[in-house]
Amino acid sequence: MTAPHPLDLPALSALNGRHARFAVVQGTARRYHPAYGVFAALADDAERSLANLAALVTEHGDVALLQPDAPPPIPGLAVASQDLGVQMVATHITDASAPDATPIALGDADAPEMLALATLTEPGPFFEKTHQLGRFVGIRQDGRLVAMAGERMQPDGFTEVSGVCTHPDHRGRGYAAALMRRVATGILHRGDTPFLHAYASNQAAIALYERLGFRHRREILMTRLTAA
Repeated sequence: MTAPHPLDLPALSALNGRHARFAVVQGTARRYHPAYGVFAALADDAERSLANLAALVTEHGDVALLQPDAPPPIPGLAVASQDLGVQMVATHITDASAPDATPIALGDADAPEMLALATLTEPGPFFEKTHQLGRFVGIRQDGRLVAMAGERMQPDGFTEVSGVCTHPDHRGRGYAAALMRRVATGILHRGDTPFLHAYASNQAAIALYERLGFRHRREILMTRLTAA
């Protein structure tokens, strides 16, 4: 029997591997600690596994599943939303001219500004400690953080590019593309393959990712679950 590809259930691969230290585990279900992320995963759709996931949601709050198919009905949980996405990978990153600012490494000291920027621009789930899941870079103008990008899930052999956002007053300057190139190139240099997720309806973002060198791997469904 062929083993599943790490990206078919990226959260499961990450939380069973390099991100195990960020996991909250209940039987065969696991999720990122809510300070770090919202993604959860199931080893299978057995009744006990579904009950384990329901217990995690009840105790720690809403979760999101990223998987090829919709989960079965889960007693005690309700589907808050369900969106079709695309999963993209890159084996090389295209070259481009540098922006008018130099990317800098971001860390714990920048966390309040990172959270504020993500809250304003909504690049995807971003929480108090999301920046600790991987490496983040940003651009400052007049001392103010105006753009950032970084790493999120790390399934076996892969690292996700995520948290890409630019303040509305500083868009159109190529910051997002430059930061994504920096992050993705760093992932490749470490021996991993960069990947990302985008809503299937966001054609403008998908076109940008293709220009950077990312290619469609598969469709994937994001299902947000909440306590019923």
